[in-house]
Amino acid sequence: MGKDAQILALLADGRFCSGQELAKQLGLSRSGVWKIIQNLQSRGIEVFAVQGKGYRLAQPIELLNKDFIDQHIAAHPSMAAWRGGFPGDVVVLWEIDSTNRYLLKHGALGSAAGMTCLAEMQSAGRGRRGRVWVSPLSGNIYLSQLWTFQSGPAQLSGLSLAAAIAVVRVIHQFGVSDAGLKWPNDILVSGKKIAGILLEMTGESNGPTNVIAGIGINVRLPDTALQAIDQPVTSLEAELGRPIERNRFVAQLICELFNVYERFSENGFSTFMDQWHDLDVYLNQRINLNLPAGTILGINRGVDQGGSLRVEYNGQIHCYQSGELSIRGQTS
Repeated sequence: MGKDAQILALLADGRFCSGQELAKQLGLSRSGVWKIIQNLQSRGIEVFAVQGKGYRLAQPIELLNKDFIDQHIAAHPSMAAWRGGFPGDVVVLWEIDSTNRYLLKHGALGSAAGMTCLAEMQSAGRGRRGRVWVSPLSGNIYLSQLWTFQSGPAQLSGLSLAAAIAVVRVIHQFGVSDAGLKWPNDILVSGKKIAGILLEMTGESNGPTNVIAGIGINVRLPDTALQAIDQPVTSLEAELGRPIERNRFVAQLICELFNVYERFSENGFSTFMDQWHDLDVYLNQRINLNLPAGTILGINRGVDQGGSLRVEYNGQIHCYQSGELSIRGQTS
Protein backbone atom coordinates (compact mmCIF):
# COMPACT_ATOMS: atom_id res chain seq x y z
CA MET A 1 0.00 0.00 0.00
CA GLY A 2 1.44 3.38 -1.03
CA LYS A 3 1.70 6.40 1.23
CA ASP A 4 -1.38 8.08 -0.26
CA ALA A 5 -3.44 4.95 0.43
CA GLN A 6 -2.07 4.75 3.97
CA ILE A 7 -2.94 8.37 4.75
CA LEU A 8 -6.44 7.97 3.33
CA ALA A 9 -6.90 4.84 5.45
CA LEU A 10 -5.82 6.76 8.57
CA LEU A 11 -8.29 9.55 7.78
CA ALA A 12 -11.12 7.30 6.56
CA ASP A 13 -13.15 7.50 9.82
CA GLY A 14 -13.63 11.27 9.37
CA ARG A 15 -11.84 12.24 12.59
CA PHE A 16 -9.02 14.75 12.91
CA CYS A 17 -5.48 13.42 12.77
CA SER A 18 -2.53 15.76 13.28
CA GLY A 19 0.11 16.22 10.65
CA GLN A 20 2.70 15.23 13.22
CA GLU A 21 0.94 11.93 13.95
CA LEU A 22 0.53 11.15 10.24
CA ALA A 23 4.20 11.94 9.65
CA LYS A 24 5.26 9.70 12.55
CA GLN A 25 3.14 6.73 11.47
CA LEU A 26 4.24 6.91 7.85
CA GLY A 27 7.88 7.90 8.36
CA LEU A 28 7.45 11.18 6.47
CA SER A 29 8.19 14.84 7.07
CA ARG A 30 5.30 17.25 7.73
CA SER A 31 5.84 18.72 4.27
CA GLY A 32 5.73 15.20 2.80
CA VAL A 33 2.35 14.66 4.44
CA TRP A 34 1.08 17.94 3.03
CA LYS A 35 2.13 16.97 -0.49
CA ILE A 36 0.20 13.73 -0.22
CA ILE A 37 -2.85 15.59 1.13
CA GLN A 38 -2.67 17.91 -1.88
CA ASN A 39 -2.46 14.89 -4.19
CA LEU A 40 -5.55 13.36 -2.58
CA GLN A 41 -7.39 16.65 -2.99
CA SER A 42 -6.46 16.77 -6.67
CA ARG A 43 -8.07 13.33 -7.05
CA GLY A 44 -11.39 14.50 -5.67
CA ILE A 45 -10.94 13.71 -1.95
CA GLU A 46 -12.16 16.64 0.15
CA VAL A 47 -9.73 17.08 3.05
CA PHE A 48 -9.97 19.85 5.64
CA ALA A 49 -6.79 21.25 7.22
CA VAL A 50 -7.38 23.04 10.54
CA GLN A 51 -4.53 24.65 12.43
CA GLY A 52 -4.02 23.03 15.81
CA LYS A 53 -6.19 20.03 14.93
CA GLY A 54 -4.71 18.55 11.77
CA TYR A 55 -6.50 16.95 8.86
CA ARG A 56 -9.84 15.25 8.42
CA LEU A 57 -12.07 14.18 5.56
CA ALA A 58 -15.22 16.15 4.77
CA GLN A 59 -17.06 12.86 5.32
CA PRO A 60 -15.94 9.35 6.23
CA ILE A 61 -14.95 6.90 3.49
CA GLU A 62 -15.28 3.13 3.60
CA LEU A 63 -12.26 1.83 1.71
CA LEU A 64 -12.60 -1.44 -0.15
CA ASN A 65 -11.37 -4.36 1.93
CA LYS A 66 -10.99 -7.89 0.58
CA ASP A 67 -11.48 -9.51 3.99
CA PHE A 68 -14.72 -7.60 4.62
CA ILE A 69 -16.00 -8.43 1.13
CA ASP A 70 -15.19 -12.13 1.60
CA GLN A 71 -17.02 -12.14 4.94
CA HIS A 72 -20.14 -10.58 3.43
CA ILE A 73 -20.04 -13.07 0.54
CA ALA A 74 -19.76 -16.01 2.94
CA ALA A 75 -22.83 -14.75 4.81
CA HIS A 76 -24.93 -14.23 1.66
CA PRO A 77 -27.90 -16.66 1.46
CA SER A 78 -27.12 -17.70 -2.13
CA MET A 79 -23.71 -19.06 -1.18
CA ALA A 80 -25.35 -22.12 0.37
CA ALA A 81 -26.18 -23.25 -3.16
CA TRP A 82 -22.53 -23.32 -4.24
CA ARG A 83 -21.67 -26.89 -3.38
CA GLY A 84 -18.02 -26.48 -4.28
CA GLY A 85 -17.64 -23.29 -2.27
CA PHE A 86 -17.27 -19.73 -3.49
CA PRO A 87 -16.44 -19.93 -7.21
CA GLY A 88 -13.90 -17.14 -7.55
CA ASP A 89 -11.27 -14.94 -5.93
CA VAL A 90 -11.62 -11.23 -5.15
CA VAL A 91 -8.72 -8.90 -5.96
CA VAL A 92 -8.72 -5.37 -4.51
CA LEU A 93 -6.30 -2.85 -5.99
CA TRP A 94 -5.54 0.76 -5.12
CA GLU A 95 -5.14 2.13 -8.65
CA ILE A 96 -5.05 0.57 -12.10
CA ASP A 97 -5.63 1.66 -15.67
CA SER A 98 -8.74 -0.53 -16.03
CA THR A 99 -10.17 -3.41 -14.03
CA ASN A 100 -11.31 -4.99 -17.31
CA ARG A 101 -7.76 -4.88 -18.65
CA TYR A 102 -6.47 -6.49 -15.46
CA LEU A 103 -8.74 -9.51 -16.01
CA LEU A 104 -7.96 -9.63 -19.73
CA LYS A 105 -4.31 -9.92 -18.77
CA HIS A 106 -4.61 -12.32 -15.82
CA GLY A 107 -7.64 -14.40 -16.73
CA ALA A 108 -6.59 -17.18 -19.07
CA LEU A 109 -9.53 -19.06 -20.56
CA GLY A 110 -11.20 -21.12 -17.86
CA SER A 111 -8.38 -20.69 -15.34
CA ALA A 112 -9.76 -17.82 -13.30
CA ALA A 113 -13.53 -18.14 -13.75
CA GLY A 114 -15.34 -16.17 -11.09
CA MET A 115 -12.46 -13.80 -10.39
CA THR A 116 -13.54 -10.27 -9.45
CA CYS A 117 -11.22 -7.26 -9.68
CA LEU A 118 -11.94 -4.01 -7.85
CA ALA A 119 -9.97 -0.76 -7.69
CA GLU A 120 -10.22 2.44 -5.69
CA MET A 121 -9.30 4.41 -8.80
CA GLN A 122 -8.96 3.84 -12.55
CA SER A 123 -6.71 5.95 -14.73
CA ALA A 124 -8.23 4.71 -18.00
CA GLY A 125 -11.71 3.48 -17.20
CA ARG A 126 -13.83 2.82 -20.27
CA GLY A 127 -17.52 2.95 -21.05
CA ARG A 128 -19.46 1.83 -24.08
CA ARG A 129 -18.52 3.02 -27.57
CA GLY A 130 -15.02 4.05 -26.48
CA ARG A 131 -16.16 6.64 -23.96
CA VAL A 132 -14.08 7.48 -20.89
CA TRP A 133 -15.56 6.35 -17.57
CA VAL A 134 -14.70 9.09 -15.07
CA SER A 135 -13.21 7.27 -12.07
CA PRO A 136 -12.47 9.47 -9.04
CA LEU A 137 -10.57 8.04 -6.09
CA SER A 138 -12.51 6.01 -3.50
CA GLY A 139 -15.84 7.51 -4.49
CA ASN A 140 -17.43 4.80 -6.56
CA ILE A 141 -17.37 1.11 -7.41
CA TYR A 142 -15.18 -0.04 -10.30
CA LEU A 143 -15.71 -3.78 -10.62
CA SER A 144 -14.86 -6.31 -13.31
CA GLN A 145 -15.85 -9.94 -13.12
CA LEU A 146 -14.71 -12.90 -15.18
CA TRP A 147 -16.96 -15.82 -16.00
CA THR A 148 -16.46 -18.73 -18.39
CA PHE A 149 -19.41 -19.97 -20.44
CA GLN A 150 -19.18 -23.23 -22.34
CA SER A 151 -21.07 -21.81 -25.33
CA GLY A 152 -19.72 -19.48 -28.01
CA PRO A 153 -20.27 -15.71 -28.13
CA ALA A 154 -23.25 -16.04 -30.50
CA GLN A 155 -25.19 -17.87 -27.76
CA LEU A 156 -24.52 -15.11 -25.21
CA SER A 157 -26.70 -12.45 -26.79
CA GLY A 158 -28.52 -10.53 -24.10
CA LEU A 159 -26.02 -11.32 -21.34
CA SER A 160 -25.18 -7.66 -20.75
CA LEU A 161 -28.89 -6.94 -20.24
CA ALA A 162 -29.16 -9.77 -17.71
CA ALA A 163 -26.10 -8.43 -15.86
CA ALA A 164 -27.71 -4.98 -15.79
CA ILE A 165 -30.77 -6.52 -14.11
CA ALA A 166 -28.46 -7.89 -11.37
CA VAL A 167 -27.02 -4.41 -10.79
CA VAL A 168 -30.49 -2.86 -10.50
CA ARG A 169 -31.58 -5.52 -8.02
CA VAL A 170 -28.75 -4.64 -5.66
CA ILE A 171 -29.34 -0.90 -6.07
CA HIS A 172 -32.98 -1.54 -5.10
CA GLN A 173 -31.86 -3.57 -2.08
CA PHE A 174 -29.85 -0.58 -0.87
CA GLY A 175 -32.85 1.74 -1.02
CA VAL A 176 -32.88 3.40 -4.47
CA SER A 177 -36.19 1.83 -5.46
CA ASP A 178 -36.80 3.90 -8.61
CA ALA A 179 -33.62 2.82 -10.43
CA GLY A 180 -34.43 1.42 -13.88
CA LEU A 181 -32.86 0.30 -17.13
CA LYS A 182 -32.12 1.99 -20.42
CA TRP A 183 -31.29 -0.35 -23.29
CA PRO A 184 -28.83 -1.92 -23.64
CA ASN A 185 -27.29 -1.71 -20.15
CA ASP A 186 -27.40 1.71 -18.52
CA ILE A 187 -28.96 2.12 -15.10
CA LEU A 188 -30.89 5.36 -14.59
CA VAL A 189 -32.60 7.19 -11.74
CA SER A 190 -34.99 9.96 -12.81
CA GLY A 191 -33.29 10.13 -16.20
CA LYS A 192 -29.79 10.39 -14.69
CA LYS A 193 -27.16 7.69 -15.11
CA ILE A 194 -26.08 5.96 -11.93
CA ALA A 195 -24.31 2.89 -13.36
CA GLY A 196 -23.18 1.26 -16.61
CA ILE A 197 -21.80 -2.00 -17.93
CA LEU A 198 -19.19 -2.93 -20.53
CA LEU A 199 -18.87 -6.58 -21.61
CA GLU A 200 -15.82 -8.01 -23.38
CA MET A 201 -15.57 -11.57 -24.70
CA THR A 202 -12.69 -13.82 -25.72
CA GLY A 203 -12.67 -17.44 -26.83
CA GLU A 204 -13.57 -19.77 -29.68
CA SER A 205 -16.61 -19.37 -31.91
CA ASN A 206 -18.11 -22.60 -30.56
CA GLY A 207 -16.96 -22.02 -26.98
CA PRO A 208 -15.86 -21.90 -24.32
CA THR A 209 -16.01 -18.12 -23.94
CA ASN A 210 -14.52 -15.87 -21.29
CA VAL A 211 -16.79 -12.92 -20.48
CA ILE A 212 -15.53 -9.92 -18.54
CA ALA A 213 -18.29 -7.71 -17.19
CA GLY A 214 -16.99 -4.26 -16.29
CA ILE A 215 -19.38 -2.39 -14.02
CA GLY A 216 -19.12 1.20 -12.86
CA ILE A 217 -21.49 2.42 -10.13
CA ASN A 218 -21.59 6.00 -8.89
CA VAL A 219 -21.53 5.97 -5.11
CA ARG A 220 -20.23 9.47 -4.39
CA LEU A 221 -19.32 11.99 -7.09
CA PRO A 222 -17.13 14.98 -6.13
CA ASP A 223 -17.61 18.27 -7.99
CA THR A 224 -14.46 17.68 -10.04
CA ALA A 225 -15.93 14.46 -11.39
CA LEU A 226 -19.31 16.02 -12.13
CA GLN A 227 -17.64 18.72 -14.20
CA ALA A 228 -15.87 16.08 -16.30
CA ILE A 229 -19.04 14.14 -17.20
CA ASP A 230 -20.99 15.24 -20.27
CA GLN A 231 -24.38 13.73 -19.39
CA PRO A 232 -26.86 13.89 -16.49
CA VAL A 233 -25.61 11.66 -13.66
CA THR A 234 -26.41 10.87 -10.06
CA SER A 235 -25.00 8.69 -7.30
CA LEU A 236 -26.25 6.34 -4.62
CA GLU A 237 -25.38 8.72 -1.81
CA ALA A 238 -26.98 11.68 -3.60
CA GLU A 239 -30.21 9.70 -3.95
CA LEU A 240 -30.19 8.29 -0.42
CA GLY A 241 -28.78 11.28 1.43
CA ARG A 242 -26.46 9.03 3.44
CA PRO A 243 -23.30 6.94 3.05
CA ILE A 244 -23.53 3.31 1.94
CA GLU A 245 -21.41 0.32 2.85
CA ARG A 246 -19.37 -0.23 -0.29
CA ASN A 247 -17.96 -3.58 0.84
CA ARG A 248 -21.41 -5.01 1.56
CA PHE A 249 -22.74 -3.60 -1.73
CA VAL A 250 -19.88 -5.21 -3.66
CA ALA A 251 -20.40 -8.57 -1.96
CA GLN A 252 -24.12 -8.60 -2.76
CA LEU A 253 -23.42 -7.60 -6.35
CA ILE A 254 -20.87 -10.38 -6.81
CA CYS A 255 -23.36 -12.97 -5.52
CA GLU A 256 -26.21 -11.55 -7.61
CA LEU A 257 -24.08 -11.67 -10.76
CA PHE A 258 -23.05 -15.28 -10.10
CA ASN A 259 -26.72 -16.24 -9.82
CA VAL A 260 -27.50 -14.47 -13.09
CA TYR A 261 -24.66 -16.24 -14.90
CA GLU A 262 -25.91 -19.61 -13.70
CA ARG A 263 -29.48 -18.94 -14.84
CA PHE A 264 -28.28 -17.52 -18.15
CA SER A 265 -26.15 -20.61 -18.78
CA GLU A 266 -29.24 -22.78 -18.40
CA ASN A 267 -31.92 -20.73 -20.19
CA GLY A 268 -30.32 -17.76 -21.98
CA PHE A 269 -31.87 -14.31 -21.88
CA SER A 270 -35.47 -15.46 -22.29
CA THR A 271 -35.82 -16.07 -18.55
CA PHE A 272 -34.98 -12.40 -17.89
CA MET A 273 -37.27 -10.76 -20.47
CA ASP A 274 -40.18 -10.02 -18.14
CA GLN A 275 -37.85 -8.53 -15.54
CA TRP A 276 -36.26 -6.32 -18.20
CA HIS A 277 -39.63 -5.01 -19.34
CA ASP A 278 -40.62 -4.26 -15.74
CA LEU A 279 -37.46 -2.16 -15.32
CA ASP A 280 -37.31 -0.52 -18.78
CA VAL A 281 -37.72 3.22 -18.11
CA TYR A 282 -38.45 3.97 -21.80
CA LEU A 283 -40.82 1.08 -22.54
CA ASN A 284 -43.61 2.09 -24.98
CA GLN A 285 -42.24 5.62 -25.25
CA ARG A 286 -41.24 7.52 -28.38
CA ILE A 287 -37.50 7.24 -28.79
CA ASN A 288 -34.55 8.12 -30.99
CA LEU A 289 -32.18 5.29 -31.89
CA ASN A 290 -28.91 6.68 -33.22
CA LEU A 291 -27.17 4.36 -35.68
CA PRO A 292 -24.07 4.87 -37.86
CA ALA A 293 -26.35 5.27 -40.89
CA GLY A 294 -28.68 7.76 -39.21
CA THR A 295 -31.36 8.13 -36.54
CA ILE A 296 -34.44 5.93 -36.24
CA LEU A 297 -37.57 7.55 -34.80
CA GLY A 298 -40.01 5.11 -33.31
CA ILE A 299 -41.60 3.56 -30.22
CA ASN A 300 -39.67 1.34 -27.83
CA ARG A 301 -41.48 -2.01 -27.71
CA GLY A 302 -39.03 -3.73 -25.38
CA VAL A 303 -36.58 -6.47 -26.25
CA ASP A 304 -36.71 -9.90 -27.88
CA GLN A 305 -35.35 -13.22 -26.58
CA GLY A 306 -31.84 -12.30 -27.74
CA GLY A 307 -31.87 -8.90 -26.04
CA SER A 308 -32.28 -6.92 -29.28
CA LEU A 309 -34.28 -3.69 -29.08
CA ARG A 310 -37.71 -3.81 -30.70
CA VAL A 311 -38.61 -0.48 -32.31
CA GLU A 312 -41.97 0.16 -33.93
CA TYR A 313 -42.18 2.56 -36.87
CA ASN A 314 -44.11 2.64 -40.15
CA GLY A 315 -46.51 0.14 -38.64
CA GLN A 316 -43.88 -2.61 -38.18
CA ILE A 317 -41.51 -3.89 -35.50
CA HIS A 318 -37.80 -3.76 -36.33
CA CYS A 319 -35.04 -5.28 -34.14
CA TYR A 320 -31.63 -3.73 -33.46
CA GLN A 321 -28.63 -5.23 -31.71
CA SER A 322 -26.75 -1.96 -31.23
CA GLY A 323 -27.31 1.78 -31.19
CA GLU A 324 -27.67 4.72 -28.82
CA LEU A 325 -31.17 5.17 -27.44
CA SER A 326 -32.66 8.38 -26.07
CA ILE A 327 -36.12 9.62 -25.29
CA ARG A 328 -37.59 11.77 -28.04
CA GLY A 329 -36.43 15.36 -27.61
CA GLN A 330 -33.37 14.42 -25.53
CA THR A 331 -29.83 13.51 -26.51
CA SER A 332 -28.40 10.03 -25.85
